[in-house]
Amino acid sequence: MSKRKNWILSMTGMVIVALFLFPVYWMIITAFKTQNEVFRTPPTFFPENFRLDSFLTVISGGVGQYFLNSVIIAGCATIIVLLLSVPSAYGLARFKIRGVALMMLVFLVTQMLPATVVLTPLFVVFNNAGLLNTYVAPILATATLGVPFSVLLLRTFFKGIPKELEEAASIDGCGKVRTFLQVILPISLPSVLVCGAISFFFAWGDLIFSITFNRNQDLWPLTAGIFNAVGRYGIEWNNLMAFATISVLPVIIIFVLLQKHLVEGLVSGSVK
Repeated sequence: MSKRKNWILSMTGMVIVALFLFPVYWMIITAFKTQNEVFRTPPTFFPENFRLDSFLTVISGGVGQYFLNSVIIAGCATIIVLLLSVPSAYGLARFKIRGVALMMLVFLVTQMLPATVVLTPLFVVFNNAGLLNTYVAPILATATLGVPFSVLLLRTFFKGIPKELEEAASIDGCGKVRTFLQVILPISLPSVLVCGAISFFFAWGDLIFSITFNRNQDLWPLTAGIFNAVGRYGIEWNNLMAFATISVLPVIIIFVLLQKHLVEGLVSGSVK
């Protein structure tokens, strides 16, 4: 590739990244501005004086409980997704099971369905089971939609692992369970982390399941708290942006820490 073409592609990539990250940047700097500076014309692209008043107002308004609810819902949903999808995907990849193609098609179809389609059936089921107004309902709802995606992704990766590794472990005296835990899982760790991260992000950003299954606002996650704060704070955009900054901060931290593993896991199943 010529230097000129490389330079053009690099600049194009930087512009695209800047366009995608600008809303996040604007959200963060707005949280540190005063209410008067937010509506200043022309707008300031950097706060004149960093103010933490917005964060103090949001924290005193009960953001801690919303944050704890999000951690509980997203963490438990991620654990359920991994516990169900990892062994399921391995079994579908390694053992001859009738109807695997149909099963994969069903899993794929579930990814095309919007959350509102399954909302009413899940509400009826949870109502009959007495799970409404509990953490269990949104946890199971988000995990239900996360398992098919993880199975589809992990099955492709498991099929790319040479069977000779399992045969060598069997010769060394390992059973199937021990081979899976000590040989296959360490190799597939990047893909497992990808599924866990995506499931966590999906559960962390859930809104419709939480406000539908839980009428008790003490059980609402951060997303529902922001929805509720719109009416509470009105047009106080600095407070709303502080609330939003707190809600996306864990997602940004997780993505930065696991960036290498996420990229590796996403492409690991594409090349045998």
